[in-house]
Amino acid sequence: MADRAPLPAGAPAPEQLVELVTRELKSLIEAGATPWAHALGEGPPCFGCGERGRCVVVCSEAFRQIAEAGADRISAAPGLPAVPRELAPLIDHTLLRPEADAEQIHKLCEEAARHGFASVCVNPFWVPLCARLLAGTPVAVCTVVGFPLGASNPAVKAFEARQAVAEGAAECDMVINIGALKSGLDEVVRRDIAGVVEAAGPGAIVKVILETALLDEEEKIRACELAVAAGAHYVKTSTGFGPGGATAADIALMRRIVGPRVGVKASGGIRDSRTALRMVRAGASRIGASASVKIVTGEGEGGGSGGNY
Repeated sequence: MADRAPLPAGAPAPEQLVELVTRELKSLIEAGATPWAHALGEGPPCFGCGERGRCVVVCSEAFRQIAEAGADRISAAPGLPAVPRELAPLIDHTLLRPEADAEQIHKLCEEAARHGFASVCVNPFWVPLCARLLAGTPVAVCTVVGFPLGASNPAVKAFEARQAVAEGAAECDMVINIGALKSGLDEVVRRDIAGVVEAAGPGAIVKVILETALLDEEEKIRACELAVAAGAHYVKTSTGFGPGGATAADIALMRRIVGPRVGVKASGGIRDSRTALRMVRAGASRIGASASVKIVTGEGEGGGSGGNY
């Protein structure tokens, strides 16, 4: 076994650390809380700031130091009065309703810029407007391809992606060919995804929507493997227009199959911070939601709903 790095001066001995952790877990369990309850605002308060689930705000400087040391996800409780902006970049602020109008798109972009969301996710028609509204901000424009059924001709999907990127989209969420996957036509599915990846170009992110509610476990595994083989950057649970949305179990399965280098996006039915946190802990690196403002502030609603988003 390789030699361990020496502990910093004044640090507790390993035996003391084990005893401290064991004592803390025991106190949580005896209080009737699960070890993760504190992050949800339950159980005994934080031993550092005395708050339940709010230490991401109260101890914000400590949390920033943790992030700088290498952590890329920090949990917080629902209903926080003000969440540090570094949490917001997990979220694609989404409005995919067919009746969404220009005023709602303006509001969506304003909210995304104000809260620092990763992107706005809109139908292709709205890409040029969003690109203009968000110019000069770090918020990306995301659009959908082959949406919401995934049954478009592969050439049409590729054209859609190429056109969207030319008009200002930096991310494309494409729907997998569900029928082809269920028919065992794996190479057709892989080429369909690869065509969109190629058309979008090297500077764009492609997320592959599996519509997990329509797939069994074996199909979900194959879909993830095909997306990785085709060069996609993310796999995503749902369109928000299917029979079901994201589940923690599906996120955990998808993360296990794609590994650490490919993103996992949870979408569909995520309307509060508690659900969003559960998805992140299961392995999600991006959240698709229309209730984005409510998720990060605990107040109000986002720009609108896209199906079950």
